This record gives sequence, structure tokens and C-alpha cells, in this order.
Amino acid sequence: MAETSAQPRTTWLKTLTVYATPVMISMLILGFASGLPLYMVFQKLSYWLRDAGIERSTIGFFYFVTLSYTLKWLWAPVIDRVKLPVLHRLLGARRSWIVTAIAGTVVALIVISQTDPLVSLVPVAIAALLLAYSGATLDVAIDAWRIESAPNDMQANMAAAYSFGYRIAYMTSGLGLAISEWADWDISFLAMAGAMVVSGGLVFLMKEPKAGAGRRELEGSFALKVVRAVWQPFKDFFARLGWWIFPVIALISLYRISDFTMGVMAAPLYSDLDFDRAVVGGIQGGPGLAATMFGLFIGGVVAFRIGLMRALVIGLVITFITNGAYAWLAATAQPDDAWKLMVAIVGDNLAGGFVTTVFIAYLSSLVDPASAATQYAWVSSFYALFAKFLSGFSGVLADAVGWVMFFILTAAWTLPAAVLLIVVIAYGPAAARGEFKFAERETVD
Repeated sequence: MAETSAQPRTTWLKTLTVYATPVMISMLILGFASGLPLYMVFQKLSYWLRDAGIERSTIGFFYFVTLSYTLKWLWAPVIDRVKLPVLHRLLGARRSWIVTAIAGTVVALIVISQTDPLVSLVPVAIAALLLAYSGATLDVAIDAWRIESAPNDMQANMAAAYSFGYRIAYMTSGLGLAISEWADWDISFLAMAGAMVVSGGLVFLMKEPKAGAGRRELEGSFALKVVRAVWQPFKDFFARLGWWIFPVIALISLYRISDFTMGVMAAPLYSDLDFDRAVVGGIQGGPGLAATMFGLFIGGVVAFRIGLMRALVIGLVITFITNGAYAWLAATAQPDDAWKLMVAIVGDNLAGGFVTTVFIAYLSSLVDPASAATQYAWVSSFYALFAKFLSGFSGVLADAVGWVMFFILTAAWTLPAAVLLIVVIAYGPAAARGEFKFAERETVD
């Protein structure tokens, strides 16, 4: 039986003050820069098009640009290996790609702000593609920066800071919606472009990670470099994990299915229970948002204090409980039971924030700094594709078994994940437990 490495004793003061370090503040800023393009392309773009009088069927086709976030692993090897002219020398591998991707989002937002969709949708479509693909590229580059900028035992804290920045981007995109009402949509998009410009400027003040830089250099002909850039990261990942890659991939694919399948049907449940929309929105935007932020923070603290694998176990336990709370809500709630609604939403958001932090940290711990962009994009695609695909059948399942049994079943999705997690903890090698010592990351300042 494999033993997990002992977690060094850490004072509470050190646990909390780690969030005030320059690398964590940088991570917060990068999380904001990563989240804003996503929220603009997923939410505000469609709102703007509908407000302009574009048909719903046409707006629906614009959703296809978001496939870039699912397919970003295809060009992640380019981000790992290709040196951008001039910028690479000035900023290094990671920051040069981050700045370039931010520039793409700024250009796209400016084009959108100066375009009338009623005159022509072609420039809007081109700008939407540029915004989506720049945002996806930004995600890949920032993930690599995050993984290479801190040792394994700080990856949960990094994930928490990153997710905090993401939530700030969500609130900022909401401010952009308010600006569109106070002024106009063009001012709103320009304001968001300005926020991205500020983020890009701050990247120049951040530290470029050195981890894995030397091993990203490739030799040989152009064709051989392409093959090595694409194949080597997968080869290294397989070599490190051996046959344990199968239970690890299964664990990655299953760990967050409860969140995804339950989350799709939460809003329809509120509607079927006749809750007042203003009450739902107030709880989600107030105590619900606070619970998410607290969950993100406490996930980083717990993982730093007791170890990542134990934190993953806690994540499954609270996911099981909070999914079960929705079964209780469906079975007992009346339209005026706002307190029950608050219990369910706050509990779910708290669990979701906690699980987000520890799960991102686990994925990050599996990744080699020499191929951080490629390997992280690859492993993260497993849970995203599988969980999102199954989520598409959530409505069918809810119709077939009813609300109460539906949420009991989504809670039960944690059980196979728990079995796999216990097996990995008890018998898995260090690489499967996220404890493989990549020398470059263990010596990060």
C-alpha cells in the first residue's frame, strides 16, 4: 500500500498570509483577465444581439464560437513551444502569450463596439471568433503560468486566487451590462476592453516562471519539432503514471459530474416550485455569491493545511450532502419557503467553490512544467467533455424519475468517484496522488 507523504505543519498565520504574496496577487489579476472574455462571449454578446433585434435562431449559432474553450487543447502545444517574436525576448514564454491573447480580446471588443449587427453580422461573427479564441488561448497560457509559478503544496491556494479573480470578472461583466443601460452598448464593450488593457499592463510587472523552460527547447527539422511538441507531452504523462493513467482519468471524469448534472436543473426546479424570481436572484447574488467566494478560499486553506488528497475527499462528502439538500428542497419546499431555498443555494455554492479550488489544484499537480499548457489543457478536457455531455441528458433523467429521485441520483454520482479516489490514495503512486516532485516547481520562490 502506498503511503501519502506527510503534510508539513504550517501555522495559521502562514496559511493566511500566503494570499498576500506577489504571486497570489498576480494570480488574482490573471484570473480576472481569464474570466472576463468568457463572460462577455457567453452572456453579454447574446444579450447585445437580441437587444439589437437579431433573431433568436441566429443568436443561437453564435454559441458555436464557444467551442474554442472545449477545443483549446488542440493548439496548446503551440503555446508551449512557439516563441513569439520580440515579446518572447522581452517577457518570456508565458507572459508573451498572455499579453498577445489579451491584445486579441481588446481588438475584438473594440470591433464589436464599433459594429452595427443590423447592418452586417459578418464583422460581429469575426470579432466573436477572435474574442472566443483569444480568451481560450489566454486560459491555456494562464494555466501554464499558474502551474509553473508555485510548488505543488501551493497549487490549491493558486487555484483559489485564480477563481476569486474569475468571480470578480463575473461581477465586472455585470457592471458592463449596467453601463449599456446607462450609456450604450458601445461604451459598455469599450469599458470592458479598457479593463483588459489594464490587466495586460499589469502582466508586465509580474514574474515570468522559469520552471520547465529549458526542457521545452526542441531540436531537429520542423516536422520533427511538430511531432515532438504534440507527442512528447502525452508520452511523458503516460510514462509518469503508467497503467494508473486509467483510474486517474476515470477519477478526473467522474469527480465533478454531480455538480454539472445538478447545476443544469437547479433553475428549472426553482421555477417548478414557484419561487419568486426576485427572491432567487437575491439569494444567488447575495449570500450565494458570498458562499462561493468563501468556498474558494476555504478550499485553498484546507488543502494547504491537511493535504490535497484529503481535501478532495472532503469535497466529495460536502458535494453529496449539498446535492441531497436539493432532494430535500424538492420534497418539502413551498413557494414561500425562502429559508429552505437559501440553505440549498448557499450549501451548493459553498461546496462548488471548495471543489473548484481543490480539483483545479489536483489537475495542476499532475502536470509537468515542461509541457504545462498542453498537459493541463488535455487533462482538464476529460472532465469538461464527459461531464458536459452527460449534463445534456439531465432534463431527460429528471422527467423520467422526478425531482426528488433526480437529486438523489446526482448525489450518488459522488460514490464511484469516492471509490476511485480511495483506491488512488491507498495504492496509487506519487504521480497519481499529485505528489510527484517536479524539481523546477519545488524550488519556485
